[in-house]
Amino acid sequence: MTEANEFFEPSAGDLELEERSSLRRVVGLSTELADVTEVEYRQLRLERVVLVGVWTDGTAEQANASLAELARLAETAGSAVLEGLVQRRQRPDPATYVGAGKVDELRDAVLASGADTVICDGELSPGQLRQLEEKLKVKVIDRTALILDIFAQHARSKEGKAQVELAQLSYLLPRLRGWGEALSRQVGGRAAGGVGIGGRGPGETKIELDRRRIHRRMAKLRREIAAMRTVRDTKRGARRRNEVPAVAIAGYTNAGKSSLLNAITGAGVLVEDALFATLDPTTRRHETPDGRTYTLTDTVGFVRHLPHQLVEAFRSTLEEVSAADLLVHVVDGSDPMPEEQIKAVREVLAEIGGRPGEPMPPELLVVNKVDAAGDLQLARMRHQVPDAVFVSAHTGAGMDRLRELIADRLPRPDHRLEVLLPYTAGALAARVHEHGGVLAEEHRPDGTWLRARVGPELAASLAEYRVDADLDENQEEPRGSDRDVDVPVAGDGRRGAAG
Repeated sequence: MTEANEFFEPSAGDLELEERSSLRRVVGLSTELADVTEVEYRQLRLERVVLVGVWTDGTAEQANASLAELARLAETAGSAVLEGLVQRRQRPDPATYVGAGKVDELRDAVLASGADTVICDGELSPGQLRQLEEKLKVKVIDRTALILDIFAQHARSKEGKAQVELAQLSYLLPRLRGWGEALSRQVGGRAAGGVGIGGRGPGETKIELDRRRIHRRMAKLRREIAAMRTVRDTKRGARRRNEVPAVAIAGYTNAGKSSLLNAITGAGVLVEDALFATLDPTTRRHETPDGRTYTLTDTVGFVRHLPHQLVEAFRSTLEEVSAADLLVHVVDGSDPMPEEQIKAVREVLAEIGGRPGEPMPPELLVVNKVDAAGDLQLARMRHQVPDAVFVSAHTGAGMDRLRELIADRLPRPDHRLEVLLPYTAGALAARVHEHGGVLAEEHRPDGTWLRARVGPELAASLAEYRVDADLDENQEEPRGSDRDVDVPVAGDGRRGAAG
């Protein structure tokens, strides 16, 4: 056993999971100021929380599921959920989110449980936030601030950290509040107590200076993200020039997207049973059973009511989805309401939009975690989404079928040609094998003869070596090559017909 451990090398995902688990919050220790009016200027720290939601539409089951998801988000952020309350209303109260009576009940629940934070299942206006904190005397945050905190904890790359900071500043800007008259910078003349010449300030309050600093920081972050987007677009363009198809894995958070990437490619990326465990996209190369190369990208997960600030900040990352040739939409088959997951993901995808002038890529729906779902749940899912493929990334069930479907739905080269490549052009022959479909091959004294299907970029590179026009119609096609095969062509009823 000892000898086996000596040769064990942990994957990058194992190391990242160990690092993420190595530091946890200690409940009850705090050196932060107690004045809740300064909440925006303190680092968000969650310890003991009470949840509150407003049920405006849908069923009671949907309202309870939304609050249960909020509890999982709070636990992912490192807090202990003590209690949850839901109020049935036509719409949230414009002053306090919940009604006046419910505020008193919420205050009693906070006192009884000893909570230090209240989390609302919705986005609060600055006025609602201020009113609730004044009445409850504890810190109040909303669903958006909670998700932003989780993103801030899990971001690892420079681009991910910049995107999260931009989203946080966009959320913070309209919610800044002053710290009182003592920090006012508006001085001068008699209003300044007779200070007069030399005592006139810039005419700005502290909050105005903070706003100006935030605007400057946001502008800098946008410039940095735009530069990173250029690098991402360059890499994506290089893959397209080499005619490498791209597959993007998208879906609800914690649906098993990273596990699916590991199961298909052996990528070894971080897998954790937590919401938003993956923020930074991971791209791996893989091959179809017939030898075609493609890329598979694991993207950030979605959630109900994903904050608009995050969609805007992560737009360059989310464009990996819209720029793909195939979208693998992963659904958690063990979730009590998987249809709500599908609806939420498609809403975010519609907000992202496809490339200008082009539709979104075709979607392959994958129901994951079938090993954790009951028979009745799976039967209901098979009825609702009959075109989906059912798999388990954990046990490997259905993975072979998924690989076949991905290969079948990838775009195939559409230019058929015959070339005679000199042996000095071995790099071109390798490109044909890697990115095209070789129908026949023969090694001749003057070079390698190939009949193949390739994309437009590769066809242009092979133009000077084409021999199609020189072939006689009655010339017998070369035989005896072990690569001489018939290949079905998408959109073409012929098999192996002459081009």
